[in-house]
Amino acid sequence: MCNFKFFKFFITILSISALLTGCTLPKFKKPDWSKGAIEPNAMKRAQNNAREGKGIQLFKSKKGNGNFMFASSNPMWKAALDTLSFVSLANADYSGGVLITDWYSEENPDQAIKITVRFLSNEIRSDGLIVSLYKRNCIKDICSTTELKDDLVLDIQRKILQKAAIYKAEKDSKTKESAPKVTYKGDNN
Repeated sequence: MCNFKFFKFFITILSISALLTGCTLPKFKKPDWSKGAIEPNAMKRAQNNAREGKGIQLFKSKKGNGNFMFASSNPMWKAALDTLSFVSLANADYSGGVLITDWYSEENPDQAIKITVRFLSNEIRSDGLIVSLYKRNCIKDICSTTELKDDLVLDIQRKILQKAAIYKAEKDSKTKESAPKVTYKGDNN
C-alpha cells in the first residue's frame, strides 16, 4: 500500500512539473500612448481588438489555417447521413468522425442490424471510411451479436462514396460559378 501512495505522489509531482515547464509567460507590449487614450468601455475595446485580429492564443499551432470543414459542408459526412436516413441514429459525433445507427428491424423484432461508419479522412476515398454492420439475434430474451462481413457493407460504403462525389461536384461547380472573374492587363479576350 505504501508503494502505491509513493507511486501516486511521484506521478502527481511529475505531471505538475511537466505542465509547469511547458508554460511560458506571454510577452506584453507597453501601451502606445501616442495613439491616444485607451477605450474605457471593455466591451468596445474587446470588439475593436477582435476586429483588428488581436487577442490571446493559448496554443500556437503551425498546423491548419483556421478554415474548418463543418458537417454541412463535408461531402462524406453529408452523404453518410443521407444514405443512413432510413434508420434513426444512436450517435452522430462529427468531431470524432463516427456515425452509429440504432438497432433496425423491418419485420422480425428478434433480428436487427446496427450500422457504424467511422471516418478516417475528409477526402472521398474508399479507405477514408470504415463501415461495420452488426446483426443481433434474440431467442427467448437471450441475444447474441455478430459482425457481418457481406456485400451489404460494401454496398453501403459504395453508396456513401457515390453520393459524396456528387455533393463535391455540385459544391465545386457552385464555387466556380460564384468565383470572381479575373482579367489581366494585356488580355484581348
